Amino acid sequence: MNRTRTRSTASAARPGNAASATARTRSAASAAVAVAVLAGLVTAAAPAVAAGQACTPGIVTLPSLTDGAGGAVTGFGANGLTVGSSGGRPVYWTADRAIHEVPLPEGFHSGQVRAVNARGLMVGTAQSGAQGHPQATFTYRIGDPSVRLLTAPSAGSSGADVNDAGHVVALDGGVAKEWVDGAVVRELPVPADAHPSTVITSVDGINKRGDIVGTAHTNYVDLENDTSVSWTFPVVWPAGNYPARGLPVWNEAERDIGSRATDIDGKGRVVGYEQESYRDVQRRTPALWKQPYTALPADPGPVAGYGHLTLDAVSPTTNVTVGTAVNFVDGYAARTQAAYWPGTGPVLALPNPAGGSGDSRGAALAVSDDDRVGGSYENWSGGAFGAVIWTCASKQAYLPQG
Repeated sequence: MNRTRTRSTASAARPGNAASATARTRSAASAAVAVAVLAGLVTAAAPAVAAGQACTPGIVTLPSLTDGAGGAVTGFGANGLTVGSSGGRPVYWTADRAIHEVPLPEGFHSGQVRAVNARGLMVGTAQSGAQGHPQATFTYRIGDPSVRLLTAPSAGSSGADVNDAGHVVALDGGVAKEWVDGAVVRELPVPADAHPSTVITSVDGINKRGDIVGTAHTNYVDLENDTSVSWTFPVVWPAGNYPARGLPVWNEAERDIGSRATDIDGKGRVVGYEQESYRDVQRRTPALWKQPYTALPADPGPVAGYGHLTLDAVSPTTNVTVGTAVNFVDGYAARTQAAYWPGTGPVLALPNPAGGSGDSRGAALAVSDDDRVGGSYENWSGGAFGAVIWTCASKQAYLPQG
């Protein structure tokens, strides 16, 4: 890949888990800047809501297919359309908050709607009842008798996204592809300078102009140095059939550390995170890449009171990113909180629904230009709340104290 392997300590060092066998520290200058930012900023400027629209701050708990079943919001469409999952099934909610199950063909038992565009075209994945539960990618519009399968069930199929032009992207049997009107228009290759062992492991997003982002994995034995090389990194496929390119990452060739992309906005900003996983050692460091993708990603830091953060979605135009703040205990995610980052200043938290307790798990998985955030919330003390929407989220986001 075209990336600098020799980097200054200030650029390459990452914050590590205290239990990590590999210590990583920031430079003193970077740490001082981060402290100053957190000390001086307790609120952030709200993103602009679309012209002519008003919002009222609130947390909407959406109905589920069955009482107590978990669920999540994963995307927003026009006219109040919301998509996601409930009870392990793909669903959508209309503006009146009514829940509707997406009809799956015979042989498929579960799935989720992963995204919807402004014209109501939904995309998602469905699992079949075959051994290993392989999954297929589908599209669906309200009123259709069943989903339209784009791929056959496969263990190498995952992810799905769609832009407002109707371009769908997903992984089909280990091959990244782009569809228009149900027909494949492009296969997305690995970057030309990637090692021959490199494969695409997920396709994670497509923006309005057609830029696509995904994640790749390289795994081979370096005979010259007698070492095993295994690492994961984000890939961008620019619109217009320009060559694919791998994005710079903080750590390369470290088996237990990898970086992945989760979404891309209209200006080509890519969000995601670096992940370290080795037995009880777990670390999640948020990452933001900007064009022309020549610099290492920026790290906005974790939410106060949490050690780790993933960035899971970015709004199309308002520069707002959402995700999940995490505290690990003995390698397990003991507590999570929905996170909200306006694009500058510290990353903020979104409040839990009324009646929740400290023994809870929340996540933000989708964000719209009109200041809605979608995700999930589970209160371990009182049962699962399922899918939730934070309306006028910028006015609810706060900087935790203590």
